[in-house]
Amino acid sequence: MINSMNNVKTIGITGASGALGKELTKLFRKKGYNVIGFTHSKPNSKINLESPNEWIKWECGKESLLKNHLKKIDILILNHGIYDLSRESSNYENSIEINALSNFKFLNLFEEIALKNESSIKKEIWINTSEAEILPALNPSYEISKSLIGRLVSFKKNLLNPDTKKKLIIKKIVLGPFKSELNPIGIMTPKFVSKKIYDLANSKSYLIIVSPNPITYLLFPLKEFFNFLYCQIIYKYKN
Repeated sequence: MINSMNNVKTIGITGASGALGKELTKLFRKKGYNVIGFTHSKPNSKINLESPNEWIKWECGKESLLKNHLKKIDILILNHGIYDLSRESSNYENSIEINALSNFKFLNLFEEIALKNESSIKKEIWINTSEAEILPALNPSYEISKSLIGRLVSFKKNLLNPDTKKKLIIKKIVLGPFKSELNPIGIMTPKFVSKKIYDLANSKSYLIIVSPNPITYLLFPLKEFFNFLYCQIIYKYKN
């Protein structure tokens, strides 16, 4: 948990050059953490109290090349994604690759690293799936990709084997619309969202929900509960 300042030293944030990534970086730096920022764009070489301690440039599809960097991280926050309104088939492919499959590759890599971790402190991974996982976002490609990563994370969480549960904590971040370059009419500010994420992460809850929509707070816990029951049935059937 993030309240154990003497134990947790390094935070990794993908999409660190985006609106929310910048605010999360500033917040964690102010709290005394080392931050590694992962970005697709050219990293800003300038390092200050509002930037990551270290920038890592990466590409989707080449997540495995980041393994040595991920080994240094205590909490990995997966925050990268695209929101493209194009009707082209390539947009659907890119959205699924970046918003869903890339995140899942990171999750699998970090699980592998956590299992080999000899420290008594659990690794943590927080995945930003968005409330578009089950609610309309006026963008079919975005909704499909977020629905996919949301289901993947839910099943991964509920089907973890006992050894992995001792080594890895998975949290799902469900966000409503916030202002960014991708969504200039978002209701919430990135600074408000980052603060809520930080505060709610100390909870034992798997879900971190930050949304102005009250329906989100009802639907997502219900959805996760039914996913849990479904996975329990799978376990019973297997045994």
